[in-house]
Amino acid sequence: MSGERTMRRMSQESGSRRPERPPERRPERRVSSQIQREVMQLILDRKLRAGAPLPTETELMEDLGVSRNSVREALKALQALDIVDIRHGYGTYVGEASLTPLVDGLTFRTLARPDGDTAALAEILQIREILEEGLVRRVAASLTDDELDALAAVVDRMEAAGRAGESVAELDRDFHELLYASLGNALIPQLLGAFWTVFLRVAGARGWTDAPTPELTIRRHRDIVAALRARDVEGAQQAMSHHFRGIEARAAQASRGVG
Repeated sequence: MSGERTMRRMSQESGSRRPERPPERRPERRVSSQIQREVMQLILDRKLRAGAPLPTETELMEDLGVSRNSVREALKALQALDIVDIRHGYGTYVGEASLTPLVDGLTFRTLARPDGDTAALAEILQIREILEEGLVRRVAASLTDDELDALAAVVDRMEAAGRAGESVAELDRDFHELLYASLGNALIPQLLGAFWTVFLRVAGARGWTDAPTPELTIRRHRDIVAALRARDVEGAQQAMSHHFRGIEARAAQASRGVG
C-alpha cells in the first residue's frame, strides 16, 4: 500500500510540474552590412550631397540604435567604398562615391592571375571596346567642326610627343575623354578612366613599357578623326575597333616579354 501511495504522489507531482520553457532568444545583433545600408539610406532620406557632414557618431548611435563600435565599423567599411569621408578631428562627410573601389578591385583581380595569363586584362579591354564602339557611333553624327578640330589637335600633340620620344599615354586618354564630352554624361569619362587606370596599373606592375611604335597608335587615332569628319559612322566604329585590336595585341606581346 505504501508503495502505491508513493507512486500516486510522484505521478501527481510530475503532472503538476510545468514544462520548462526554452530560454528566450535575444534579437540577433545587426551585422555590419545591414548598418552600412542603414547609413546609406539615412544619407538618401536626408538628401545629403557629397561633402555634406554626416550626423555625429553619438547621433548615429541614437538614430540606428546600435553601439559606437558598430557605427565606427560601418563607417570604415563605407569609407573604403568612398561613400563616406572620415576626416579625423573634423567629422565624417558624404563621400564622392567614385569608382576607386572598382579600380582597386579590377586591378587586384587582374594582378592575381599568373604573369603569363592575360585573360583578365583582355576581358577589361573587351568591355571598354564594346563601350567605345557604341559611344563612337552615338557621337559620329553630332560632333561639330570645332570639336573635331580639338580632337585633331590632340592627335597633333601625340605626334609631337612621339617624335620627341615622350609618352603619348596621357594624350591618348585625353583624346578619348574629349571624344565623348559632347554627350554630357559625367559617368562616361569616369568609367572609361577607371578601365584606363587599371590598364596602366597592371602595365606598371608587370613592367610593360609604352607602345614600341607610337606612330601606329597615332595613325589609328587619325583614322578615327578622319572617319568622324566624313560622318562615316561605320568607318568610325571600325577605326575604333582597329585601335583596340592594337592595344590587345600589345598587351599580349608584353605579357610574353615581346616588344
